[in-house]
Parts: sequence; C-alpha cells; structure tokens
Amino acid sequence: MSAEPRVLSGRYQVGELIGQGGMARVYRGTDLTLGRTVAIKILNPELARDTAFRTRFRLEAQAASRMAHPSIVRVFDAGEESETDAQGTHAVPYIVMELVDGEQLKDVIARGPVDVATTVKYVDGILEALEYSHRAGVVHRDIKPGNVMITTGDKVKVMDFGIARAVSDSSSTVAETTQIIGTAAYFSPEQAKGEQVDARADLYSTGVVLYELLTGRQPFRGDSPVAVAYQHVSEAPEPPSEVTDKAPRSMDAIVLRALAKDPFQRFQDAATFRAALDAAVTGKAPTKKQLGELTSELYGPSPRQAAETARSLRQLSSDTTMVRTQSGPPVAWIWAGVALLAVLLASVLIWVVTMRPANDLPTSSRTVPLLTGMTYERAEAELEKHDLKAARLNESNAEVAEGNVIRSSPSADARLEAGQTVTLFVSTGAEMVKVPVLVGLSQEAAKAALEAAGLVVGSVKPVNDIQAAAGTVLSASVEAGGEVAPGTVVALDVASGVVSLKDLKGYPLEAAQQELEALGLTGNPVEDPNCKATDPRTVISMSSAPGDVPVRSTIDLRFCAGS
Repeated sequence: MSAEPRVLSGRYQVGELIGQGGMARVYRGTDLTLGRTVAIKILNPELARDTAFRTRFRLEAQAASRMAHPSIVRVFDAGEESETDAQGTHAVPYIVMELVDGEQLKDVIARGPVDVATTVKYVDGILEALEYSHRAGVVHRDIKPGNVMITTGDKVKVMDFGIARAVSDSSSTVAETTQIIGTAAYFSPEQAKGEQVDARADLYSTGVVLYELLTGRQPFRGDSPVAVAYQHVSEAPEPPSEVTDKAPRSMDAIVLRALAKDPFQRFQDAATFRAALDAAVTGKAPTKKQLGELTSELYGPSPRQAAETARSLRQLSSDTTMVRTQSGPPVAWIWAGVALLAVLLASVLIWVVTMRPANDLPTSSRTVPLLTGMTYERAEAELEKHDLKAARLNESNAEVAEGNVIRSSPSADARLEAGQTVTLFVSTGAEMVKVPVLVGLSQEAAKAALEAAGLVVGSVKPVNDIQAAAGTVLSASVEAGGEVAPGTVVALDVASGVVSLKDLKGYPLEAAQQELEALGLTGNPVEDPNCKATDPRTVISMSSAPGDVPVRSTIDLRFCAGS
C-alpha cells in the first residue's frame, strides 16, 4: 500500500515532483480548502536551518503575495512545516504559487536563438512585470531564463519575486550567494561586487536575457562564477550583431545601454527600456560609427569610472580561482592605460576650469548634483565631492526602494556655498502597520480587525482545543503589536469546536470518566438492568460514537447493573 499523501498545514496536499533547482523542489499540489491545483515550492533543508533566512524568506514571500499582475506568477500563501531527518527536527519553509502550464524560457533558449519579434515580445513581458513590481517597491534580484515561464498561450510569467533577496541578505559573500542562487551569468556589476542594488540591477539582468535570446549565448562566460563576475565588472560585451547574423544591428544599441556598467548610464526604469525596445523594432539601425560612439560612451574612460574599475579589478584579481576568458593583452594593462588617459583628461579639464574668467562663479559656490534614486551612502559621498554636507530624513515610500533617495532639498542644480547642508529624503519602503490583537476573537472579528489594519487573512487552520468555542482564534502567524508591511498575509489557527473521542467500550467506568474529563467532556453513568453487573463496573456502550464531538459535551456511559 502507498504512504499517506503529505499535507502541509492541514491544507496543501503535495503531489508529484515537477521541478527542482539549487534552492528548492517544486511539486504539483492541491489546495484542499479551495479545491484548486497549485504549485508548492519547498525550500532545501540546508537553507531552512538558518533562522534568519526563514524570517527573511517569510517576509519576502508575503511581499510577493501582494502583487497581482498577469505577467507575474501569483504567490497564494507561505508557511513552515516541521520535518525530521538524520540531523533532527527543523522547520522547512514553503510557498504556494499559481501553477503555470508551459515551459521555462531557458528551455526555449536551449533550442537556439529566437527570432526578433518573439524576443521583443518575451523581453517586453519581463519588463512589464518589473515595471509593476518596481512601482510596488519589490526588486527581483534574480532575473534569468530559469525564473521566466512561457505559457501554452505564449504569454510571459515571471516567478520567484523576493526569494533572491531572502538568500542574498542571509549570505555574506558573492561566492556563497552564487552557490545558492545558481549562475552568476545574469548578475549586474553591483551585485558581482557585493554592493547594494536597486531596480536597475533587474534591468541589467533583463539585458543579459535579451542578449541570450538574440544570440543563443550569454554575453560573458567563464570557468567559474568569479571569472564571469570579473567580466560583468570590467569587460565590454560584444554587440549581438557581431555574434550572429540573425541579430539585427538595430538591437545592438538597446543591449549595450542595458548592459552599461554604471547604473546611471542604463535605462533608469522598465518603462523607458520598453519604449526603447519598441522604437528599435520600428526605427533605423545605428551605423557602425554611431555604435562605436555609444560603446565608447558606456564603456570608455572617465576619471570616476576608471577609478571604480581599478578598485574592482584589485578586489577580483586577488581571488586565485579566477580564470582568464579574454584573448589578447591582460585587461589590467588595458585599464592601466585607460586610467592614465583619464588622468590626462582630468588635468586638461582642471586647466580649463582654472583659466575661466573669475566672474563666472564665486570659487566658494557649489551646485547640488542630481541625487534622486541613489543609495543614501552614495548620495552622501557625491555631496562630499562637492564640499557639501548631507542630512538624512526617512520617509515611507512604496515606489522607491528602501535606502534610496526620494528627493533632496535644495533640489538638483541649486547653488549653495561650500559647507552647507543638503537634506536627503530617504525611502524606508512601504509604511508599516501594527498587527492587532487576534487571539480570543472570533474568526469573523479577526478578519475584520486584519482588514481594518490593511492586512489580509491567509490560511485558516482548524485546531482542536478542549476549552475554546468553535471559531475562536487560538494563534496567528504574526504576533500582536508587531509591525509589518501593508497587505501582509496573516495565517490563523482557529478552534474547531470539537474534540476527538475514542472508543471507551470495555473501560472501567471510573477510568472512562477520567478520560472524558481530560477532554473537557462529562461522563454520565447510565445503569442497564438488563445485563448482569460486573466488578468493577464496565462501560458496555456510549451515547456518542468515537470521533469528533462538540467541546464540553456530556457523554452517557452505559454499564450493567442487573442481578
């Protein structure tokens, strides 16, 4: 006989395995409460043992569950299930998602380059999902073909929002993160360097996917994740049209812009990327000269970029696992020449500035730079370069990533004296709400309290309790008084109003009464004069059959009392 089907939290029945990766296994499942087919992703035990990761994973899954968009795989619920193995009992997180009928984009790419029209359609679908998620303040951090589904109707569905952040926030190094998330082929340069990322990192990764769809291969390849990360930081990609004749030159400029090393030189949001993609399909292809000028602009020398690249090269070159993947002279020598040229250009610029007439601007005057969208740390550093000081004011904003500048006061291009202060309004993400007291309320009252607080009722698990009336909330997945993001899903344990009664036939009467008392029930002795009395008195029948009975019930215990 087969084993009993596995059921998570008394609600989600786990079916056959339909996919697996470095982080989790995905099963076809059934929501027994709603009677619908779902996908259940169960995290690997080695990740689940990390308490900090489980907490981050739950919060990120809850954030993802608030997003409802046709191009995003819906997250219905998240929870934990106890599991016992050779190392003991531990909690294993799982998420319940929309089941998508189709195939992963990586399987489409494995068959070879994709035609331009289909490529644009797929990438536009990814960008549409990102445009929505970025407005909601959620950065994906792991856009790659393995996280994109193509439905049987040829529609795009992006999945695994928030999971990459849960992993990366629980990992101390890029190397550890790549082991968990998988390939580094889609990392942005700032991810490869372990820096804080924002929505523009997702756009870079989308650019890598666009490149792969057009050419059938990734722009940077190597023998190890570190070797690939090195190229993301320091090397210019070969334009797609030079890799294959099937890639039109009109797409080269889009790809190069998306893969700019500096986030401020990329498309600044998904909507701009989509518009450029649409224009490239219908517009005129750039000449080789124009393409060369764009490459020089995005990947060529500048004092700031040369210094940043030199720093990155020093960091990466200290890793003995790095493998060269580029023919020709060593990259470090090339960039040494670039840095020298940058110094010469900077010297000329300084000479030009110092030769200006003295009446242009007072030497103590400073111009406030554009700081919107930067992390607070980077904005502060930019102000220091201009001899200005930074003051921080936190402000909730669901549309700007946590830790990034919403606006400055004075705003960009304003004139200040050296040493003056610029106030930076920094996003704290979506405004948090306090979880109300739920334990002791009826299920309906708890639902009303959650909705009034801007929260959502998740799974409701019936639990037997000998004292609580049916429908009374016994516990919640988030403690009362805790602060969570609006729209957070809160699961409830609710009293079933019943207890499980076993068969007491054959028990001594006193022992049967004690069993009932332990369940909060009352045992009522009933004499049966039609059968001969026994010593001790023994239960011959009960007024209720074994199984669930209402709490605080009275059960008749019939025993023989005849002569």
